[in-house]
Amino acid sequence: MIKVSDTAKKKVIELMTDDGYNPTVDFVRVGVKSGGCSGLSYDLKFDKENQEGDKVFEDNGVKIIVDKKSFLYLIGTTLEYSGGLNGTGFVFNNPNANRTCGCGESFSL
Repeated sequence: MIKVSDTAKKKVIELMTDDGYNPTVDFVRVGVKSGGCSGLSYDLKFDKENQEGDKVFEDNGVKIIVDKKSFLYLIGTTLEYSGGLNGTGFVFNNPNANRTCGCGESFSL
């Protein structure tokens, strides 16, 4: 399961609405792909449909879908949003990551 912090929830709802998605029925698709300075990187986008094999979650009022392959890398992850002086954007707090890069967008196991 993936958890969503209160600050991330507010930003997700704002961005989904701005992009023409309905936060009460549409999804945030979270995935992992090869690449980034640590070997794997996070992928985050909005989606209206779930595909065969997707895992569907809801936390803090946000609907999340994860493909089966990415799910193994993301178990226990919390999606947060940081708007501070050190950078603005979504942050993944992943307990499975052994190493992350400076920007926090890639990791390795």
